[in-house]
Amino acid sequence: MRRERALLALLALCPLTSAAAPPAGDAAASTGVAVHLEIRGAIGPATSDYIVRGLSQAAEAGARLVILEMDTPGGLDAAMRDINKAILASPVPVATFVAPKGSRAASAGTYILYASHLAVMSPATNLGAATPVQIGGDEAPAPRQEPAAAPKAPTGDEPAAAARGGTAMERKAVNDAVAYIRGLAELRGRNADWAERAVREAVSLTAEQAVANRVVDFMATDVADLLRQAHGRTVRLGDATRELDTRDLTVERYQPDWRTRLLATITDPNVAYFLLLIGIYGLIFEGYNPGAVLPGVVGAICLLLALFAFQVLPVNYAGLGLILLGVALLIAESFVPSFGALGIGGVVAFVFGSIMLLDADVPGFAISRALIGSVGVLASAGLLALMVLLLQSRRRPVVSGREAMLDEIAVANAAFDHEGTVTVRGEIWNAVTRTPVSKGQRLRIRRLDGLVLEVSPLGGPD
Repeated sequence: MRRERALLALLALCPLTSAAAPPAGDAAASTGVAVHLEIRGAIGPATSDYIVRGLSQAAEAGARLVILEMDTPGGLDAAMRDINKAILASPVPVATFVAPKGSRAASAGTYILYASHLAVMSPATNLGAATPVQIGGDEAPAPRQEPAAAPKAPTGDEPAAAARGGTAMERKAVNDAVAYIRGLAELRGRNADWAERAVREAVSLTAEQAVANRVVDFMATDVADLLRQAHGRTVRLGDATRELDTRDLTVERYQPDWRTRLLATITDPNVAYFLLLIGIYGLIFEGYNPGAVLPGVVGAICLLLALFAFQVLPVNYAGLGLILLGVALLIAESFVPSFGALGIGGVVAFVFGSIMLLDADVPGFAISRALIGSVGVLASAGLLALMVLLLQSRRRPVVSGREAMLDEIAVANAAFDHEGTVTVRGEIWNAVTRTPVSKGQRLRIRRLDGLVLEVSPLGGPD
């Protein structure tokens, strides 16, 4: 009886044990995944391609959260808007995290922070300075100052008045940016008035101030702290709301693939500038040596890659024009006897055009001054070498043509008094002389009349 009762009790506990222990696969599924992406440096086409593809992969993998860790001085408007479109359309909540300490989300980074479902900052970070900068344009004039009866203390939350200064295009760009960031702020329930000030007045906030002014949701020291504080918060995904469950999430880092790295390399300002130089000089060398093939092929490929890079970079076309003018002047120096004037002008135009080529007002898209200086020095050295070669060539004796025959030494083939034949450089020529010569006598050529040489004995009268 005791054995039967023990067996029945064991059988009764088996279903309870099975129900209490979930399968290993279910336990893994309940753990979930958080995808970790990074923005480091200026935001450009390579950055937007990496983020858009990363959000798509996170959705396909069924991730619960995307953590976008960011440290950026800003970047291109088109790339930033592509990232924001992907965030707004993402079925996975995106938590943008300005980290580590000392990082910033300036300019375009502020817009991305406002577009995210969760905006988080680590201590000793900042955001703001979101005024758009026109590519290739001059700095906007300062707003006109109006006399005031008495200064009014700022409240910190009221939007600034619209600037009256600047051109129509600058005002359009600022107003468009204001409307865009206010729309993002209203969608996420954040401080829209401060967002407008960040665009119109280029103001910035520290992490503590951003939390106090409802610009970001909270502060976190690291990713683990972010996941802990994000648990239980409600975010809006499309027309629905979702409560975040970030407990026990496994963080998976998505690294840029080869395509993104290649695009980032090509669109690097220094690499694009170097490709432009190789393309221009490759075509020049092919023009000087038709049929060489290799310089032309390499030059054409590099020039196409450079044009692609400049299409997506903030190019100042005045700078590009100066570079082309400088190259044209350097080429003209080889054909026009300007005694270096064209070449010096070409080097100056080339250097100034290189400095102006990429708009320095767009953060992270400036060409290294050291690279520009090196190219300028090499171009100047090439011009100096060309001048030295030209001077040396003027001092060398003529080695071809009619002039090369003058003062050459000929040998009489036979004795003659007025007309006969002589040998010059292994060739037999008809010759005339005013002084009788003997066979084998060495003669100097004084003049060339058609195919007849006028000669005289060495040491004789001219």
